[in-house]
Amino acid sequence: MTVSEDGTEEDLGKLSQLLINPDTGKIEGCFVAVPGFLHSHHLFISVMDIVRFSTRLYVRHSEVLFPIEEHIRLLPLYLERRTLIKQPIRTETGKFVGWCQDIQFDTRHFMVEWIFPRKFFRWGTPLPLSSIIEVRKDAIIVRDTSVREKEAKVVPTLLEQLPIKA
Repeated sequence: MTVSEDGTEEDLGKLSQLLINPDTGKIEGCFVAVPGFLHSHHLFISVMDIVRFSTRLYVRHSEVLFPIEEHIRLLPLYLERRTLIKQPIRTETGKFVGWCQDIQFDTRHFMVEWIFPRKFFRWGTPLPLSSIIEVRKDAIIVRDTSVREKEAKVVPTLLEQLPIKA
């Protein structure tokens, strides 16, 4: 997704990653890949400086992009490396649900609402943020009941479709 300055429509770079607070589910900001002479470098933008989020990400001004090291409050969160996206998802009992391949969030409040697991080539059942117990460096831990409830809803519908002869 392209990041542009509001008003001038000047392209500033491409959205490369989100910084999500794993304890609250709030998106704190985004990393933007800014093209350079030989390679691009990544700068950070806080959600407070985002004006609109549509087909492009519009920011207040180009000067709001800066290195994450300069953001004192968010630097410890960034250095923790407890991410949601591309993180394995496990239940409380250790059952592997899949890898978090995508998230859905509210673009007005920048709060994560759903995570989408993927196992090999198949998408799993979406999980609401409320089913997450803990986000660790090695995995996202979700409630066993949230996974079992989703599986229980799928099984009866499959059984109903089987032709049963009386």
